[in-house]
Amino acid sequence: MDAFINGLYTVFQALINAGAYVMLPIIITILGLIFRLSPGKAFKSGITITCGFVGINLLVNLLKSAVTPAASAMVENFGLNLDVTDVGWGAISSITWASPIVALLVFEILGLNILLLVLKKTTTMDVDIWNYHHMMIAGILVFFVTGNIVWALVATAFTAIMTFKFSDWTKPLVSHFFGIPDVSLPTISYTSSIIIAAPLNWLIDRIPGLRDVNFSIKNVQKYLGIFGDPMMLGFILGCAMGALALMPIDQIFLTGVNVAAVMVLMPKMTAMFVEGLMPISQAAQKFTSDKFGGQALSIGLDAAVVVGNPEVITTALIMIPITILLAFILPGNRMMPLADLAVVTFRVALVVALCRGNVFRSILISIPVMAAILYGGTFAAPYLTAYATSTGLTFDGLIASMAGPSLTQTAIVFWSCISQYAIVIVPVLFICFLGVWYLIEKKIGMDKIEAYAAKCDEQ
Repeated sequence: MDAFINGLYTVFQALINAGAYVMLPIIITILGLIFRLSPGKAFKSGITITCGFVGINLLVNLLKSAVTPAASAMVENFGLNLDVTDVGWGAISSITWASPIVALLVFEILGLNILLLVLKKTTTMDVDIWNYHHMMIAGILVFFVTGNIVWALVATAFTAIMTFKFSDWTKPLVSHFFGIPDVSLPTISYTSSIIIAAPLNWLIDRIPGLRDVNFSIKNVQKYLGIFGDPMMLGFILGCAMGALALMPIDQIFLTGVNVAAVMVLMPKMTAMFVEGLMPISQAAQKFTSDKFGGQALSIGLDAAVVVGNPEVITTALIMIPITILLAFILPGNRMMPLADLAVVTFRVALVVALCRGNVFRSILISIPVMAAILYGGTFAAPYLTAYATSTGLTFDGLIASMAGPSLTQTAIVFWSCISQYAIVIVPVLFICFLGVWYLIEKKIGMDKIEAYAAKCDEQ
């Protein structure tokens, strides 16, 4: 059995090491062939989608390179010296894939996705395999803490099912707000925000006065003219961040230019991505209509395809100094935000879409979302540090990240499965989730969610 698991681990490690840029065109081409596209069209779609994805990631990295020095300087200027250091999602991903049970968990997630598709309990066909680490980290930490493989499988399965359903329920926002049809985003750093954001958005809708405040980039353009243009707004926000970081004048200007460039170029890369996706999407809808009785499947992709939205970037740039301030003032927080400050876009993207681009409301809701991440990181830090050390890494002090077990969804599952009352808490938690599932799909109905999202097209 050990030899079989080690063999699976070796195969999947080789695939993951190939990287998204190698895997994506292969996966998309295979999907195109399955959906009965000609080999030429399937391969062209795969390459076009990958080129768009490469462009998006280059721009995300440009944004990171612009924001990281400013964010680090702000942390220093705020005088933060907390004992849990944010080492970034990349470090968490690497130690996740280093687990001896990773191949088993990959097959579990893949098998669950196929089973739920066959049973028509999800419409998300998750091809974002290299981001499975988001769904595996809870199970891997549970296995490390408890040594119990059953609880590790339960934690991963629960996390995966939640992720697929959150992706299903938020798919209309991807289509109507971000303008990418037939795509869902099963990336936990994106979907996890819905746990806090949806109830708060519902509550704000019922508070007179507050519900009427609407600050969006389109409104800004109306009143500020050229200065409300996304490019100019990006330049202004970038310069403001550099100024808050007390950077030299040339670096302030450079930060502004880089953020402005991302605001201008990201929609063009997204358009290229959608161009490559359309033949696959059309073929998939025809195929699933024949084979799945009209069930419309969506392709599950990395949330990187939506984080370049102007409202998302605007909200993220405002939330970075607010997150640093939260770390300083929240009682009981020990996590110092640092490496992942540059990718706050992923944490707030779904919030912005849920708020239909209303930046004021997005910031209002993102504050508790980011506060929960800081507390999640504080709670998970001792376990995450011990596990990372067991893989051969060394750190000065405790580590965390704004990804992995810090995210609300993962933190809830992880805490539940390592609790001494796990045998009671986990079933109760799952029953509560089933209740939400029933409420959304049977009582509220996906047609109402679709109608809510469709109002983005009117704005």
